[in-house]
Amino acid sequence: MSYQKQTRTLTRKPAALALAVAVASSVVLIAAPAAQADVVDVNYQCRTPIGNKGAVSPIDIKAVSSGNGHTLTMSFQKGVSSSPVELGKGAMKPSAVIELGGADSGRVAMAGPANSAAIPANTPIKISDLSGTYTPRKSGKVTFTAGVLTIKALGTTTTCTPSNNPGPALELDVKASGGGAGGGSGDSDGSASQGTPSGTGELPRTGPLDSAVALGTLGGTVLLTGAAGALWLTRRGQQRSTH
Repeated sequence: MSYQKQTRTLTRKPAALALAVAVASSVVLIAAPAAQADVVDVNYQCRTPIGNKGAVSPIDIKAVSSGNGHTLTMSFQKGVSSSPVELGKGAMKPSAVIELGGADSGRVAMAGPANSAAIPANTPIKISDLSGTYTPRKSGKVTFTAGVLTIKALGTTTTCTPSNNPGPALELDVKASGGGAGGGSGDSDGSASQGTPSGTGELPRTGPLDSAVALGTLGGTVLLTGAAGALWLTRRGQQRSTH
């Protein structure tokens, strides 16, 4: 009988251990994701010097933690717009903005290098990877969505605006650099201006030490006044005695 009980106990222990490992693994899998990225098709409608053009490009946005912020990379998987003439090496300079949503708001400026090779005429313009820095001003889940793309080439500017209301290409669970959930006004990198108090330039007296200093100054003034009065009376008495 004892042998059968021992056998049942040994059989149950591996099963319980396997169940515990499975539960622990599921907890790890649930807690692991801190970012969610998707490749999103963006329908760009571009206003060029020679008319309007449209193109759809899948956009990928990635983030890497850097100090108190995140370095963002925006990748274009297809070319957009085109030029009626060849764009020589270094003739085209792209930039864009990423729209913030969720717990934070504002825009992140993105920029990239000029084209490293010539772009033939009437062919989609391949945009190099753009990068920028985002510093959270508020804690929580923040979304990153492709915004306006700007292409400067040969002294002209082409503006491409997403027309299909694309969804976020990235979602991050971030923490504000100050550690709080709130944030003040400022630009996209989290900086905010601080005002200086106006007035006559005198330091405010707000504590007991300042009151003590004030009382000490007043006491010193009274003491000097009393000494001067006593000296004046002494001299006046001497002058009367000589007369």
